Amino acid sequence: MSKTSQRYLVLISKIIFFYSIFYVIMKILAIFQGAWLIPNLILSLPYVVFAVIGGFMVKRNSYHWAYVIAGAIVISAIRYYEQEWMVQLHNYFN
Repeated sequence: MSKTSQRYLVLISKIIFFYSIFYVIMKILAIFQGAWLIPNLILSLPYVVFAVIGGFMVKRNSYHWAYVIAGAIVISAIRYYEQEWMVQLHNYFN
């Protein structure tokens, strides 16, 4: 792998890692401010997984493109459908 693509891999992996941590913290804060508990917890689960995997990757300094591709797809899908899924999950569990 070229040096440039390796730098992009590391950069994008760290962005996904830190964004996942940020998203989980924001969801926890939203729950404490009165947002729906179960839908917010369910929608933050993929981000928890990405944060844990990203933490291991950063600690070991070993990165993989599958993490970047999966992260981009999952984060984009969740952010695009978040409001709709939030209402559906709330209606399902109540």
